[in-house]
Amino acid sequence: MKLAVVGVGGAGCRIVDRILAFERASGRDLCDGNTLLIDSTTAAFEAVEHVPEERRLVVGDVRWDVDSTDIDGDPEAAAEVAREEHNEIVRAFDLVEFHEVDGVLVVAGLAGATGGGAGAVVVDQLRAICDEPVYAVGVLPAESEGQGPALNAARALRSFVERADNVVVFDNDAWADEGTPGGDGASGEGIADLPDEALERLPDEAIPEEVVPGEPYGETGDPTGDGRTGDEEATGEGASNEEALVRYARANVDLAERLVTLFAAGEFDGSSAPENRLDPSDIARTLDTGGVSTIGYASTEVPRDGGLGSWLRALRDWLPWVPDPEPGSGAGPDGEGSTDAAKINRLVRRAARSELSLPCEVSSADRALIALSGPSRVLSRKGFESGRYWLEQEADIVDVMAGDEPHDRSSALTAVVLYSNVTDVPRIDAMQETALGREGTPGTDEKRFDAARST
Repeated sequence: MKLAVVGVGGAGCRIVDRILAFERASGRDLCDGNTLLIDSTTAAFEAVEHVPEERRLVVGDVRWDVDSTDIDGDPEAAAEVAREEHNEIVRAFDLVEFHEVDGVLVVAGLAGATGGGAGAVVVDQLRAICDEPVYAVGVLPAESEGQGPALNAARALRSFVERADNVVVFDNDAWADEGTPGGDGASGEGIADLPDEALERLPDEAIPEEVVPGEPYGETGDPTGDGRTGDEEATGEGASNEEALVRYARANVDLAERLVTLFAAGEFDGSSAPENRLDPSDIARTLDTGGVSTIGYASTEVPRDGGLGSWLRALRDWLPWVPDPEPGSGAGPDGEGSTDAAKINRLVRRAARSELSLPCEVSSADRALIALSGPSRVLSRKGFESGRYWLEQEADIVDVMAGDEPHDRSSALTAVVLYSNVTDVPRIDAMQETALGREGTPGTDEKRFDAARST
């Protein structure tokens, strides 16, 4: 799937930069340079490495020059600025070649003023000029950031759901304490704190240059890049600013990895022919439910080709009646006697159950999709179909879209699962309660997200 990617606000800009880094490092082709960054200050662009300067737009700078004020963390002020500078934003869209993409992805931190306030306006502006679907990625704040960010995010999420064709949500709270949920050994404290073997699994280009052991990532005092400064807003009580900065940096890399792996499925340069190719229409069909969606992800290393396991796999390709290696033989892809089919089945279950960008009750999803990626020699059709059948039963979904993505240069086997229009989401329910508590007794304008999420 080809997407134009637009980052709004500090968090959105940095995530888009990480998307480009991982795209190039992994050999996938998601946006092919069709990007645009929008923010209310130039500070958000200081950590950007992969988006050219001509594709970075500052809005509201004329207003700041006139009265020496800025949005000061106010999403409504950011939305007003985006509407006032409609012509400038639309003119910047001329840099995006919409005729070459299957859709647009708007990325924003929902707790920030620019991302949460101007982001929804940008979605509206895109829908007015673009015939393709406009999807959004919304990042929720960690609970430790306080009630103010939760209130901003609750309002912004409602606006995004009402405007975008679908909103993929990433919950910082799920990453805040333990890093990647259910991950394969990463500490989660941030890139600088990862063990060497975990760092080696990340492409060099996907790791921000600013993140080095013992040093923070980004500007001190503003981890979100949306104008919120001070430990009381950015990191919560008892957490150091440096810890928060590296945590956000790691979360940006994790999110970018998931987005590129999902949306760029089938877009490897020089990949082998898949048995079950994922077409862009498959992803679009999964997302056309609208509402809120979540991504599950799991990856495991596979040994280099060669030895008894490789010989048996080749023999099975030519002679289908040759059985899989016996358990305990050490001939499986993980060297512990597991077959390719069993390994894929376990990987799909791990991605589907414990590594969601937004933890939820998966049976509340309307549709689901699985994409497998890795060396063609370990992409077992039997494991692929058994994992798909298991997910249909687990999520109670009749038709799960699925496809594989052979990549013989890869040293990892990866499964990514998309759940579309999930409605049973404890984190969103809790965030709503927090927001409603700040605003007092809810009125007609403060309805719950349930109806919006199911439209």
